[in-house]
Amino acid sequence: MDDPTPASTTDVRLRVRNGRHPLLLGLAGDSASGKSTLSRGIEYVLGKERVGRVCTDDYHRFDRAERERLGVTPLHPEANFMDRMAADLRALASGRSVSKPTYDHLTGTFGPDETVEPGEVVVVEGLLPLADRDTRDAIDVAVFLEPEEMLRRRWKLERDVFDRGYSAQQVVDEIRRREADAEAYVRPQRVFADVVVAFHRRPDASFDEPLSARLTVRPTLPFSGLRELVGSLRSDDLAPIRWSSGHDGGGPLSVLDIDGNCPPDIGAEIEEVLWSSLHPDVGLARDRIGIVRTPGLDESRSEALALVQLLIVSHLTGPHDGALEL
Repeated sequence: MDDPTPASTTDVRLRVRNGRHPLLLGLAGDSASGKSTLSRGIEYVLGKERVGRVCTDDYHRFDRAERERLGVTPLHPEANFMDRMAADLRALASGRSVSKPTYDHLTGTFGPDETVEPGEVVVVEGLLPLADRDTRDAIDVAVFLEPEEMLRRRWKLERDVFDRGYSAQQVVDEIRRREADAEAYVRPQRVFADVVVAFHRRPDASFDEPLSARLTVRPTLPFSGLRELVGSLRSDDLAPIRWSSGHDGGGPLSVLDIDGNCPPDIGAEIEEVLWSSLHPDVGLARDRIGIVRTPGLDESRSEALALVQLLIVSHLTGPHDGALEL
C-alpha cells in the first residue's frame, strides 16, 4: 500500500461540484462484510435509475478452478486485472460507458462482458477497490466495511451455503486460506477510507436484537442539525446514538455510534433530519432503506443500517456543496 491519503481530494471535489462528471462511491471490504446490503439501500435513497454499479470482483484474473490449481486467492491484487479496473473507473468518472468483464460467484466462472453506463453516481463495490492508487484516484468517496470478524464469518457461512451451494466445511476452509491475504491486502484499505462502517453486537444484547453500528468519518461531518438532535437525546438520558471526536495521522475524525436497540421513533426522528437535508424526491423508496436479508429468513429492518445508508449519502452530497441534488 502506498500514500495513505483518503480518496476524496480537492481536485476531485471541484470536478464533481462543477457538475461535469459522475460521482464514484467506493465500498471496500472482505467477503460478506455487508457491501451489497449497504449499497442496495443507498440505491433506494438516490433512486436506482440514477445509479450505475461496478463489482470489482468481476476483474478476477483466474476463475475458481484456476485459483485452486494455482494456490492463489482472489484477495491478492496480482490475482486481479487492477490496470483494467482502474482504466474502467477512470472512464466512468469522466462520464463514459465501459464494457467490463463479469464473474459468476455461483459457478466460479466468467460470463460475457457487460456494458455499464455511468449514471449520476457509480457504486463501486468489491474486495479491492481501494488497494491500488490508480483505482483510488478515480473514487470520490471511499467507504470501508469492517464488521466484527465473527459476524462476518457467520454471514459468509450463511450466504455461501444458502446462496452459492458450498458446504459448511468448504466455507470454513476457504476462510482459513484467505486469512493471510485478507490481512495483507484487504484490511489495509481502511486507512484510505473517508468513512469506516463497523457493524457489531452490543455486549449485553439479546440474540434477536438488531446490530449496532459505528461510523468513523473524515473529515468532520457538517450536520449541525443532526448534532443538535443527538445532543438533545443525551440530555434526556437517552443515548442510543452518540457523537464523539478523535484524530489520527490523517486528520480529525467524527465517530457516530448507533445502538441496535435504538427505539424506532428516535430513529425515525433522526432519519427525518437527514431526509430534509437531502431534499429527496417524494417518489424515492424510503421504506426500502435499512432492510436486512438473511438467507432462509424473512426480511427485517435495522434502524442502524438505515441511518448508516442515509449518512453515507449525506457524506456524498455535503462535502461536494450540493453537487448531487436529490
